[in-house]
Amino acid sequence: MLLACGDALIDFLPAKSADGRDAMVPVAGGSCLNIAVGMARLGVATGFVGGISTDLFGRMIADHASASGIELRYATRNALQTTLAFVRTVAGEPQYAFYDEGSASRNWIYRGGSIPFSEIDAIHVGSTTLVDENGAAQALAMVEEAKGSVTISFDPNCRPNLVGDKAGYVARMTAFASASDIIRMSDVDFEYLYGDDDYVGRAKSMIAAGAGLVVVTRGGHGVQAWHGKAGALEVQAPKVDVKDTIGAGDSFQAALLFALHALSRIRTGPLRETTTDELRRALSFAAICAAFTCGRVGADPPRRADVAAAMAEFLPDKGA
Repeated sequence: MLLACGDALIDFLPAKSADGRDAMVPVAGGSCLNIAVGMARLGVATGFVGGISTDLFGRMIADHASASGIELRYATRNALQTTLAFVRTVAGEPQYAFYDEGSASRNWIYRGGSIPFSEIDAIHVGSTTLVDENGAAQALAMVEEAKGSVTISFDPNCRPNLVGDKAGYVARMTAFASASDIIRMSDVDFEYLYGDDDYVGRAKSMIAAGAGLVVVTRGGHGVQAWHGKAGALEVQAPKVDVKDTIGAGDSFQAALLFALHALSRIRTGPLRETTTDELRRALSFAAICAAFTCGRVGADPPRRADVAAAMAEFLPDKGA
């Protein structure tokens, strides 16, 4: 099983009412929930870890997860409110206004020994729950318990408007990166965390610190990746009629983890032995899944049947 741990919330997406007025449509989302949905839809056993409310919106989230086949036995349900995020696209990038005080997601607590890591191949962490110092501490406690027996995947998915103490936040992201086997971030995240640092130098330092794979996604400019054995490589982004980019990075992450799992390279040891060809195939498949999501409104990752041709080409043993 693959797990995603972190945020599960309701995105209010911009829309138009029947009479042409601006409106907002509530949709279950959150980066880590989106990643869980993406992995499950591609056909791998997937679970979600984190806090989900029992309120109206929490029930929407749980129903959405269950409809995609996500196992929720490691999620914590409580009566605290659901995190709400209002989305607006500015200059091609989604901008968010979050309402997260006293939420089920922010107040999730990790119970040591609650997850049988011997049955888990990889666990992904990241996004808004790591902005809060307590939330980050809970997730890091889980990572530290899992480290060594489970592959750790990390995407900071930075939300600068939530960050009050940037130095403290960057330090927390550095701690997660240092504990992770797979690190992916967007070019926007990279700039926020590391300023004018070059990708190559930062990636090499992360690999020297223990990471097996470092990936930077650059939207329409494609993907760059660095691996201890396979070296550096680039993959072009497929051309697509972009509806919006919400959830594209999440779809990429989900598809990358699925592809590595399909290639039997998700475990820490095999991950470090991944060949250049295998890594290129995994990244290419992930880029196709991200492009598919960009062609639809909202964070709506593809199902297995949607990308059957790509799966047959890049992951032939897993083709539909």
